[in-house]
Amino acid sequence: MAQPHFDALVVGAGFGGIYQLHKLLQQGLSVKVIDAAGDVGGTWYWNRYPGAMSDTESYIYRYSWDKDDLINYPWKEHYLKQPDVLAYLEHVVDRYDLRKHMQFNTELQQAQYDEANNVWLVQCSTGDTFTARYVVTGLGLLSKTNYPNIPGIEKFQGELYHTGNWPRTHDFKDKRVGIVGNGSTGVQVITAIAKEVRQLVSFQRTPQYSVPSGDGPVSKEYRDSINSRYDEIWEQVRNSVVAFGFEESKIPAMSVSAEEREEKFQEAWRRGNGFRFMFWTFSDLTVDEEANEEACRFVRKKIGQIVQDPEKARKLTPHDFYARRPLCDAGYYEQFNRPNVDIVSLKENPIKGITENGVAMSDGTQYDLDVLIFATGFDAVDGNYTRIAIKGRNGQSLKDHWDKTGGPTTYLGVCVSGFPNLFMITGPNGPFTNIPPTIETQVEFIAATIATAEEHGRAKNHASNGVANSNSAAAPSNSSAFGPVIEALQSAEDNWTQVCKEISHNSLFRKTDSWVFGANVPGRKHTVLFYFGGLGAYRKVLREVVDSGYQGFKPL
Repeated sequence: MAQPHFDALVVGAGFGGIYQLHKLLQQGLSVKVIDAAGDVGGTWYWNRYPGAMSDTESYIYRYSWDKDDLINYPWKEHYLKQPDVLAYLEHVVDRYDLRKHMQFNTELQQAQYDEANNVWLVQCSTGDTFTARYVVTGLGLLSKTNYPNIPGIEKFQGELYHTGNWPRTHDFKDKRVGIVGNGSTGVQVITAIAKEVRQLVSFQRTPQYSVPSGDGPVSKEYRDSINSRYDEIWEQVRNSVVAFGFEESKIPAMSVSAEEREEKFQEAWRRGNGFRFMFWTFSDLTVDEEANEEACRFVRKKIGQIVQDPEKARKLTPHDFYARRPLCDAGYYEQFNRPNVDIVSLKENPIKGITENGVAMSDGTQYDLDVLIFATGFDAVDGNYTRIAIKGRNGQSLKDHWDKTGGPTTYLGVCVSGFPNLFMITGPNGPFTNIPPTIETQVEFIAATIATAEEHGRAKNHASNGVANSNSAAAPSNSSAFGPVIEALQSAEDNWTQVCKEISHNSLFRKTDSWVFGANVPGRKHTVLFYFGGLGAYRKVLREVVDSGYQGFKPL
């Protein structure tokens, strides 16, 4: 019979779940990982769509805690593609013999906190029920697929896909393909498949500012240089703002001449990477409208130079703020110079509905298609939490709690008041940064917090047993009454939410409709979902919480 109780249950076997398992096992705890997928990988297990690629450079899109593996594990290009990331995570799991602690094809359906016994009761899709003192969720920021509300989707007789749940194989050769959505995922898919399909129609919801990725083969000299500097590289990453491996600029855009701005933007365009273009060039592109417009003007000019058809260029050219998740690509705009690639602006000509044969537009145009792809993103950050029943004290669900607080709120992006011994990796109001360094930061904080709680629990049990023995009474057979309870204060959660709001107050990201503020899902409240203070500042906050004896938490 399968073991029903564990010290800790980790939900998700992606970057976060793998490292959390490793850390807790090192601490001597019994740990189980469950995942709805058939194997490890998290986001990178599901997102197998053509062109899927990390937009963080290869040398830091990995774990920092195994120096030998950092130096010796191979990577051939500046950016990792989906198969590369998946293979790397599989390698780490095998290297540390972690798979034996994992159970796949097992989806969390309900988690209920049992106050009397201080344990979580977790029910799974397999019929398994586990109990655990701690539950750590590594559900991912971008996992719950978001389909737009378009009439007739169910009528389409061709192949229909969402990029967030892609099949293992596909064949689009000589097929007519339509893609709805052109954010980061849409840009990657369009760039990857344009050359292989008979016809490609991009149904564009919002024009995007995208810059080259700068991808290409890595030379031995480059790799040797990285290997020799890994200690200083990670030191810089952990103390930076966005944790992408470069020093963020401290120079305001309008403090230099127009010629200097042009040169800086051109250098960033040549070197590649969306986060570099946004944060390495100048310090105020995300907060100053005049500075932001300078960056916008540069990218618009590039689009006009690249795209040969004036009407396609017009549709592709954005005119709002450059204030969404910064994109980079491997030749996105160039694809629209192909005669088989067209673009439809949904702001000018909305989709009327999906038919058996394709897409019907408001102006009466019908696009007959063999394949329809939705690159429409995710119900980001909290979507995976509100779709399942996670219930804390008094049976209150996370969804109900967040309805009362006016949106998804946490303390430090990790804990929620009223949900004892529940931890989130990359939960709401965590840092807006490169994901692996943020995951490492949070996993290490969670592991250290659990270790501290376990020490307190042992001390209480020891003291209780001593009292029991001195009274010649039997020691309690169930020590759960003295088990550690880690719970954020509501006041701390409220304060952290206010900090995140204040930091984001001047951000131009607030003035655009994107998933970063929850505006990509119709009917969803526009709300703060991230801490914009940077990874270095966030790590400092966590250190202060620990050094103060876990300020913001109920006493252990």
